[in-house]
Amino acid sequence: MVLQAPGEPLQATELPDPIPGPGDALLRVRACGICRTDLHLRDGELQPRHLPLVLGHQIVGEVLLADAARTHAVGARVGVPWLGWTCGECRYCRSGRENLCVQARFTGKDIDGGYAELAVADARFCFPLPPEDDYPDLQVAPLLCAGLIGHRALRMAGDAERVGLYGFGASAHIVCQVAVHQGREVYAFTRPGDDVGQAFARGLGAIWAGTSEDQPPEPLDAAIVFAPAGPLVTTALRALAPGGTVVCAGIHMSDIPSFPYKDLWQERSIRSVANLTRQDGTSFLDLAPRIPVRMTVTTYPLQQAEQALSDLRAGVFEGAAVLTVD
Repeated sequence: MVLQAPGEPLQATELPDPIPGPGDALLRVRACGICRTDLHLRDGELQPRHLPLVLGHQIVGEVLLADAARTHAVGARVGVPWLGWTCGECRYCRSGRENLCVQARFTGKDIDGGYAELAVADARFCFPLPPEDDYPDLQVAPLLCAGLIGHRALRMAGDAERVGLYGFGASAHIVCQVAVHQGREVYAFTRPGDDVGQAFARGLGAIWAGTSEDQPPEPLDAAIVFAPAGPLVTTALRALAPGGTVVCAGIHMSDIPSFPYKDLWQERSIRSVANLTRQDGTSFLDLAPRIPVRMTVTTYPLQQAEQALSDLRAGVFEGAAVLTVD
């Protein structure tokens, strides 16, 4: 499924088989998660490196051709995340911050992704996955971005006891489980009128669920904003206790409105999450089975990728959506 131009529907297209280069792995795509970043690219809110483009960066694949270094065996099941390549030489790469690499390339944005039957990925950025009996393809795919980015955002919240989650989609329903496992109190914020989403959050362990217009019953030590709506940042800031942090977890967000200094005072802070590192992937894929994190998944065949993105935009499903690839 190919994006020919921003703002246009994805098109089913026959493409030549991708050819792996040195250090690459050729993959048969088994499943690919749907992410809001895909929607931002489809709608023209983020700019791809090239067009036409195959979206998708939560790829579960089977290795058909191993890289020259034989990092992964033929037949191995691997996961491909958003971060697809880094230079390894800039000051960020050399200081353990490859997520900020100045030349980084991203799967499904700069590199053709997983809305396809075949994909090529740098073998160094393919993760070994937990056993399939524990995490079948549909369960493991959302971990590769919603889980990884969400967990990085939760770590940026520090040791916050009371954590608010603004926007209860794929990432939040994973982070909620991790935070509850860690003994934190979770407060979930949904769109006004989303009673089903609030019940969903409570079912995953949130001690309170309301709308983004509500104030929580207790001040928050941290708030993670998953929804791409800048005004929620100022809303979350007003819900913080002194010393609290708002973490912006999205790659794209609308503008944040101005706000009075008193809302930031008393050592409150705002920070953002940028991408992920391979260490994030290794750590979270080790942690998830021990909780265990379980995904609520809606599936779509590959040919319905455009419908899946439309449903994501409209907030039709709970949890995550995954494309199945025959």
